[in-house]
Amino acid sequence: MSGTLIPRDRTAHPEPYDPGYKTSVVRSPRNALLSLDATVTENTGPTFGHDLIGPLDNNLILNFTQGKAPAVGERIRMHGRVIDETGRAVPNTLVEIWQANAGGRYRHIRDTYFAPLDPNFGGCGRTLTDDEGYYEFLTIRPGAYPWPNRGNDWRPMHIHVSVFGSGFGQRLITQMYFQGDPLIDLCPIAHTVKDRGQLDSLVAPLDMAGSRPMDYLAYKFDIVLRGRRQTMFENRPEGL
Repeated sequence: MSGTLIPRDRTAHPEPYDPGYKTSVVRSPRNALLSLDATVTENTGPTFGHDLIGPLDNNLILNFTQGKAPAVGERIRMHGRVIDETGRAVPNTLVEIWQANAGGRYRHIRDTYFAPLDPNFGGCGRTLTDDEGYYEFLTIRPGAYPWPNRGNDWRPMHIHVSVFGSGFGQRLITQMYFQGDPLIDLCPIAHTVKDRGQLDSLVAPLDMAGSRPMDYLAYKFDIVLRGRRQTMFENRPEGL
């Protein structure tokens, strides 16, 4: 892709300061943000070759044990397309995910939740989008878990997602929630997204057509990155 990045839509972002989300109070900026023009650094970025992706990297059910033993839990397929805000596919871009296991516990030394660790589940994976921007993962539906925010706050089931795009200015880190989870409406972190339409865009609908009978359910999660302005030719976009 070429051209400069379209300015970021701040209304689509969570509120940086929200007292309901306790740690945002100390982490939010104290001064107004400055808007700077994009430079070559933001308009160009990392590229990742196919030789960096292993055959099981997008299969979190098997990748931690390299196929020796499957993870425990409800098997799901997470899939979709990475596109920009003009609707164009973003091909050959790195998509990474990480998540809690079926009991709601992360494989991290600082996670002290009582749920047991699954010895066959690492909780992270990666893949590259194809020429049409398509990606997919096989994984385990993550469990909900409590967190020390207020007296009895629980995180909804969710999967963390990182996308690099075709330049640093398209870098995105977000979360995917699951259709029908009642904890979404009770979560202070989810509530930092004040536009309900934007929050709903983080909720993956159940995709029965993409499911496999007697194996897994599918959830479709399309990811939209910042688009690029077309190069102008005289007074019209190039090629038009």
